[in-house]
Amino acid sequence: MIYLDHAATTPLLPEVLSAMHQAEKHFFANASALHTPGHIAKNQIEECRALLAKLINAEPEEIIFTSGASESNNTVIRTFEGHQIETSDLEHHSVFEAANAYRGKASPRLYSYMLVNNEIGEILDLPDKKDGYLHSDLTQALGKIPVDIKKLNLDYATFSAHKIGGPIGVGALYVKKNAPFKPLIIGGNQEGKRRGGTYNTIGIIGFKAALEYIDKHKTWQIYDKKIRNLRDILAKRILQEISGSSLNTNLKKGKSLPNILNVSFKAAEGESIQLYLDAEGIIVSTGSACASGDITPSHVLMAKTGDAEIAHSSIRFSFGLDNNIEDIDKVMTVLPKIIDRLQKISTINL
Repeated sequence: MIYLDHAATTPLLPEVLSAMHQAEKHFFANASALHTPGHIAKNQIEECRALLAKLINAEPEEIIFTSGASESNNTVIRTFEGHQIETSDLEHHSVFEAANAYRGKASPRLYSYMLVNNEIGEILDLPDKKDGYLHSDLTQALGKIPVDIKKLNLDYATFSAHKIGGPIGVGALYVKKNAPFKPLIIGGNQEGKRRGGTYNTIGIIGFKAALEYIDKHKTWQIYDKKIRNLRDILAKRILQEISGSSLNTNLKKGKSLPNILNVSFKAAEGESIQLYLDAEGIIVSTGSACASGDITPSHVLMAKTGDAEIAHSSIRFSFGLDNNIEDIDKVMTVLPKIIDRLQKISTINL
């Protein structure tokens, strides 16, 4: 299998899997308990908190563990229920749907803008927060590009372990000291009464192992060189070898993540391309994996292009640290044939 859907979720790093197996044996106790095993488990959690804070230039007490990015996003937006909430048309569903549900007219205003788009990989300019507070979903950014909370001037930021080789079901929320905050989950003293519920200790230990891997290997440097090169080679070959292809990702350095490539193929439907590639053992996605099964065109591509045909014919390739040039060769052995087959049976003229 050639896995090119890392923006949806990443395989567990071997170091993460090992750390979680060890955690099952040694750190299984309730981290809120007063006994020694509880303290030992809590220490592991605090080590993860400190490491994430170090990597993003924050303070450990500004980090809250959650079940993932969707919970983190909802927590921030629900904090501003009844207030003005401003977002872009490119946001993840967990941001713009929550904003639609909770926005009102009161001040101060919340600005919620992702730093990196999950479908096309575009690196976006964050707004001046002016009369309010600024939140950014950094789920796709961590580990791929340098992240500095203070330089970004953020009040809130969202992270998810399964985008960096960690487990599904654990994430984090950065909340700047003294920024407004209302817990989404109440009924416990965990996280300083900011997020109730028994700690997902084993998941957080897996998160820590993934963060340790990022820190040790400086993965953003690997993405900037090796992975960007692979992405650009694939883009160039697609444009050269496949008729009717066009890029939805800006390849210019600094304009997009180095590991995401979104491509449209005229007169070829995206889900059909995905399924044909899947039959060949090549795993990609159409737009955002969180919206799979939704037959409406990608809201991101509609916002960027206004063209439903482009949106419906798009495929997202997203690379990880384990991909190599042989993967590109295999893709280009089968992809041109798949597109040609679909274009020949299409009613749309090239």
